[in-house]
Parts: sequence; C-alpha cells; structure tokens
Amino acid sequence: MILWITLLGLLAYSTAHCETTEAPLLTTPSGQLRGTRIISRLGRTIYSFIGIRYAEPPVGNLRFKPPVIINKWEGVYNATEDGPLCPQPWDNPTSEDCLFVNVYSTKLPKGPKNPKRPVVVHIPSGGFYSYGSASYLAGPNYFMDQDIVLVTFNYRLATLGFLSTGDKEAPGNLALKDQVVLLKWVKKNIAAFGGDPDNVTIMGSSAGGWSVILHMVSPMSEGLFHKGVSMSGSPIGCWPLKRNQLDLAQKQARFVGCPDDTAENIIKCLKTVPYKELADTLFKFSEFNSDYAELNWSPVIEEDFGQERFLPEHPIKLIVNGKLKKVPLIIGLTKDEFGFMAPGVLDNATQTKRLNDDFEGVAPIAFAYDRDTDHSMMVSRAIKKFYFNDKPLDKSQVTPLAELFQDSIEGFPINRAARLISQYSSQPVYYYHFSYQGQYSHVYLPGSNGTKPAGVVHEDDLLYLLYIARLFPLFKKDTPKEVEMVNKLTTIYANFAKTGKPIPTPTEGLDNVNWEPFTLKDHKYLDIGKKLVIKERLHEARYNLWDKLYPIEAYLH
Repeated sequence: MILWITLLGLLAYSTAHCETTEAPLLTTPSGQLRGTRIISRLGRTIYSFIGIRYAEPPVGNLRFKPPVIINKWEGVYNATEDGPLCPQPWDNPTSEDCLFVNVYSTKLPKGPKNPKRPVVVHIPSGGFYSYGSASYLAGPNYFMDQDIVLVTFNYRLATLGFLSTGDKEAPGNLALKDQVVLLKWVKKNIAAFGGDPDNVTIMGSSAGGWSVILHMVSPMSEGLFHKGVSMSGSPIGCWPLKRNQLDLAQKQARFVGCPDDTAENIIKCLKTVPYKELADTLFKFSEFNSDYAELNWSPVIEEDFGQERFLPEHPIKLIVNGKLKKVPLIIGLTKDEFGFMAPGVLDNATQTKRLNDDFEGVAPIAFAYDRDTDHSMMVSRAIKKFYFNDKPLDKSQVTPLAELFQDSIEGFPINRAARLISQYSSQPVYYYHFSYQGQYSHVYLPGSNGTKPAGVVHEDDLLYLLYIARLFPLFKKDTPKEVEMVNKLTTIYANFAKTGKPIPTPTEGLDNVNWEPFTLKDHKYLDIGKKLVIKERLHEARYNLWDKLYPIEAYLH
C-alpha cells in the first residue's frame, strides 16, 4: 500500500504510444467520441479513447460529495489527450477535476456486428493517495496484443477521496464510490467499444488490489463485474479498518489552518482550501519513515446516515455472513514486496533506535497494525520474538526485517484473503507468487545507478502487463526475457478474462503447467519465475503466526 517517491517523480514525461493519422469516431450511449489510433508492441492497431469524463467534476459544492455520473454530452468529445491525475504531491499534471476514463480496443463494432470482447477494468495503485491511469503510467501496448477491451481510470485520493468524520457530514469511501460510478459507466457504454458488459474483470494492484476485494463484498457493486484479480493488495489482514477517520480530518484541518472542533466546521473550511494545498500536506501525516508515504487514508466501515453505503461491515464479517460475490478470483504477491525497506531502516540510526527503544509503540506504525491497545502490545512482543528472537535490531537482522515488512503489509492479508474467499465462495481462487527477477524494477539498490533491482518488489509484476512509459522502456526484441514474461502474463490474464481460468489447457508457451485452484486442503499456488511451477503452502509458518495474532472470530462480533 506504500508507494515510493521515485515511482512518479524522477523521470521526464513521455507518451505511451505512437499516434497514426486516422482518428476513429465512435458513437456511445453517452455521446460521440473522437479518439486516436496507436500501435501495440506487436504492431496491432489500438483504438484509443482517453481523457473521457465519467463523472461530473468533484469540485465546488461536489467536493466531499458522492460522485455524479455523466449521462450524456453534446457534440463530439475529444478523447485524444490524457486527463490530469487527481491531486497528489508529485510533479505531474493534476487537477481536482480528474474523474476521467481511458478505453482501448482493437476491434470496434461494425454495423450490427459487435465482437463483445471480455473487458478488463484496471484499478490504479498508489496507496489511496497517489498515482492514476494516464497513458504514460498505464499504457495498453502489452495487454492489447490480447483480444480484450482495456479500461483504465482515475479516482479521488487521500483527503479528497477518503475524508470520513463518522457522521452525515462525511461518511467516507468517496474514492470507492467513484469506482462504482466508473463501473456503471462501463456497463452502459462499453459495448460501443466492442466490449461485453456481461463479462467484466476488475483488476488492480496494491490499493487497486484492496479495491477488488472490497468490491467483492460491497452491496454497491452488485452486478457490475464478473471476475476479479487482486495483485499485491488485500484489506483483510492486520490493518485496522475504522468506522471513521476523524483524527485524520482534524490533522488535515490543522495542517492548512482550519478549525478542528467539529466535523461541520472542518468540512466547511476544507472546502475553501485550494486542492494543491491539501495534496501537498501528504508527507506531514508520516509518523515513521518520511522517505515513504505511509498508509493513512483508507476505506472505512460506514455507519448508516441514510446514504448508500459502500462498506457496511468489516469485509471478513461480510464474507463469513454470505455477502461475498461469488466470482472467480486471482490473488497473489511478489517475492519481496516491501522487503526492500529493511536496509534503509537499518542504515538509518534514528529509525533503528526508535524501534529498539520503543518497539511496542513504533512497530504498529511501521508494520501497519492496530496501535495503543493491549492487543497491539501483545502483537509487538510476539513478532519481535518470532522474527528477531527478541534481539535488538541491527544490520545483521536485514533478512527477518524484510520478511516482517513483506508479511505484515502484504503477505498475510493476501494469504488470508485466498483462504477465506476459497472457503466461502463456490468459484475458484487462483493463488500466485511472482518471483521472476528481471533487469528492471520499481526499486534499485543504492549506488547501482539503476542497474541492480532491490529484489522482486511491490508491483514489479505490473510492469509486464501495462507499459509504464514514465519509468521503463518498451520491451521488444532487445529485451527477450522481459518479452517472454509479457507474453506469459498477458496470456494468463486474458485467458482469465475470457474464461474464468488463467490456464484453461496447459500449453508450451505457459510451460505446460496446470494451474489448479487454491484449496484449504493443499494451499496450491503458481510460482511465476523463469518457469511456471506449482508449489504448496507459501510461508506457512510465518502466516500461521499472524493468523493466531488476528483470529477470524475477533471480526465477527
């Protein structure tokens, strides 16, 4: 859920495609669109329609209000340029008017003939505080060599997307309600792009992975999708889902000089603050590692104030009580996830000292679990004993500290989701572990000048599905190993979008592997390395510890 600064800030803007001269004109139920033609990695023509409004601008009186879907526009909409990203403190084009969607297709309807291809809706990552789906961050050049329709989009972030005061003034989850409106827009319009509104796969990494699981239990998302892919993200681990974030709202108010006494006064004042000023306070919320934006703003369990509620109870309780949408699911993680943070912490004398002097107080912040309770102190003592054998932290502890970062933030929540959903769903759950170490990564070792990856880190699998032109070259013949992984991953996920099975029949291109669903009996998963290999019981002892510390029964009261 944490996103490192370099992801958005280091490289200059570059477009994710090369345009050709013919501009396709499309008629949708919402109005006419003019797009562009771009080229896929393998030379296919992609019909690109980007920067389309799917909701009214959430500005003025609509700030901190639920999204309002765009029903129809007049004239021909210019869908040839990226819309701005939602407000965030990065050097990118941003605006509070940011609810835009991009649609990519390689086969449009012709007269009465509609290809009705499976639709993949990609929900962007970014810890719920950054990122988005501009074409230079989520390009279609790899995925669109498969016969799908790809949808990418922005949703509101941080304060503007997750302000929750625990009353009718701000019940919360506006960003997730943006996603619901986007899915409604897709249901209404996607057939005009050659997509099948009755075969929609929602897919996301990190915060996007959280979102996929939350849509599977949200009453607002009923009937809007048919399959899910949760990559490196799950909301059902040790992160405490609150019923409001009034404490964060009060902090935000103080950061920008607003009163913090009542929800009404907070919101009244925050509505007058320029969006950039709100976005630029993000790192002031950091409590441990100021090099990274820690997860602060997050989904909440909504109380009933007469509004439509996205999340009426904790996801675990909803799953156990039969509120789970029974759809096929792929879920998994990368080999090292946030383990790359361990060396930086141990190289920082101040952070190491804080952990050693006050592990029970600092560990819940660093490793994302509940704090300031008898339970959290018990958890801190247990993990210190398990991972460090009760020894002080120093540079000899880099491996167990990396494992703790991996397990608490991603590994345990994802493993729990695989087990719980497989138990309560009649549809298959496919579990994976992405261990392929390519030459490119989101994080490199210090001093390597971008040549030595710091492991297979958080979201390193995503760079083989979407062309992230802002950070990586387009993989072609001069990067044969990367091309091989692009072929494998795009094939697996396109198969899943089409059939609900990632590998319907073993093939040579997918290493003749038979990817069977995860079950509570054998805990099978697909290890995606240089070769695809079926294995069992990923990090079983480590995850069993967290299971005991956070028993399912505690969420059912």
